[in-house]
Amino acid sequence: MEQVANLLQRAANSNAVINTLLASVFAVLSLRSVEQQRQIEALEAEKDSLVKANKGLKKTIWDWKQQLFSEAEANPQNAFVPLSTLKVIYGEATPAASVIAGGADKEDAKSTASKIMI
Repeated sequence: MEQVANLLQRAANSNAVINTLLASVFAVLSLRSVEQQRQIEALEAEKDSLVKANKGLKKTIWDWKQQLFSEAEANPQNAFVPLSTLKVIYGEATPAASVIAGGADKEDAKSTASKIMI
């Protein structure tokens, strides 16, 4: 037991052992840093593709909205959803009780309006 303790004492006082330990710790930290950099680059690439996809979805939604508005405006009698209701849904007009609830009382209109907006 005394020999093991003596050996450990000499190793702790040896510059070569300390330098080797420090070099190995530096190597491990460098490898970890390289791996983290790869992860960051992969996440940035994923972010770019998600941003492009979101822009595409926003454009599609905008096109659908414009199509709904034009169809409701062109033929108001046969429109599935009236233009005034579409404007309320998309926040381009303030909701009126008769437009949302079809003439129901104001409390029902408010609950219907909140359901549509959500």
